[in-house]
Amino acid sequence: MHHFRYQDSKLHCESVDLANVTREFGTPTYVYSAQTISENYRRLKTSLAGLDVQICYAMKANSNLAILRLFSNLGASFDLVSGGELQRVQAAGGDVGRSVFAGVGKTEAEIKLALEAGVYGFHVESEPELARINHLAGKLGRKAPIAIRINPDVDAKTHAKITTGKSENKFGIPLAHAAAAYEAASKFPHLDLKGVQMHIGSQLTSAAPFIESVKKVVPLVQELKKRYGIEYFSIGGGIGIVYQDALASGEKTWWDAKPESERPLTPEAYGAVLAPLLVSLGLKILLEPGRFLVGNAGVLLTRVEYLKQGQGKNFLVVDAAMNDLVRPAMYEAYHELVPLTQDAARAELKADIVGPICESGDCFAKDRVLPTAGEGDVLAFMSAGAYGYTMASRYNTRGKPAEVLVSGDRFELVNAREKFEALIAGEKIPGFLKT
Repeated sequence: MHHFRYQDSKLHCESVDLANVTREFGTPTYVYSAQTISENYRRLKTSLAGLDVQICYAMKANSNLAILRLFSNLGASFDLVSGGELQRVQAAGGDVGRSVFAGVGKTEAEIKLALEAGVYGFHVESEPELARINHLAGKLGRKAPIAIRINPDVDAKTHAKITTGKSENKFGIPLAHAAAAYEAASKFPHLDLKGVQMHIGSQLTSAAPFIESVKKVVPLVQELKKRYGIEYFSIGGGIGIVYQDALASGEKTWWDAKPESERPLTPEAYGAVLAPLLVSLGLKILLEPGRFLVGNAGVLLTRVEYLKQGQGKNFLVVDAAMNDLVRPAMYEAYHELVPLTQDAARAELKADIVGPICESGDCFAKDRVLPTAGEGDVLAFMSAGAYGYTMASRYNTRGKPAEVLVSGDRFELVNAREKFEALIAGEKIPGFLKT
């Protein structure tokens, strides 16, 4: 569920008319709903009631400081994948001491930063990483808390570019090698074996892969608890969200109207099948969700520049581009596109939705049917709260878009539109080119 819906034919985020946001801050602009994020967090936490659950928000999905502070206020810790993300959590006032540091290529500088910050655990991806962390912890006179990431070789049945739990993926250590890896780790004097970690992919729409992977790894977890006294089992993230018919998913009745086989995976269904598999372990359970918490909590507002009629095809040219929202170009991802003003009498238009960048790949949708739109009309890309701004670039020397956070009837700019001066601030013309 989310809090984007039409009120009096005007698209609102919570109690804010999004037309007011565009008038004040222009387009393209990301808008996030604080209430949606808060409700998603609480639903997921409640779904595993009876377990000692720690939610580490996977901030690569959306790392705006305001979003991080919101999660911190809710009681979340964080899943970090770079030194920059760690510093963002610190800047937002988040608790690094309850957060975990993941990633297959941690540099020496990042490991040192995380050790000095006192992260709750390093999620280790390889045997050489164990040796590196041990060495650096020894130089600092510390013991580094670690959990080895296990690759259970489970097909998450998601997009090839976001699956992480198969044997051919770069992530983790094969389950068959895990016991030996922990035995080796136990001999390093500056490592503290704290847990076990796994994560099989993103945008999972069925509970079956979660069940399969947990069942495969639980026997190992039980053995490691006996041998090394580990204290937590991290089962990662990956719960998918609704992209198609995303606006309708804001209504409670929408879920009930679908046959059960077509309903998206809810946190309640997720918790109902996983809690029984985990409760007997007697361990802290870490979750690392990202997309589920913020994906449906955000939209990208864009203005129509032109309606261009080509040879047998219409092109709706908008001011947002692949540098603002790369998912359609990178993953062939679907985002519902809706007008800010609802008008049932308006005729329909079939068109390719494209941006202004000089790439044929700068296309959000092909042959999309939507209400006829013309120059100056504002549209909203739904489900854009995850992997939108965080994957944005400056391609074609385009400044990154603005970001706005809504809470009830209040809205505030939480990231200003990037100006040209910022784009070139780090550049210089060398003296030998000057005349």
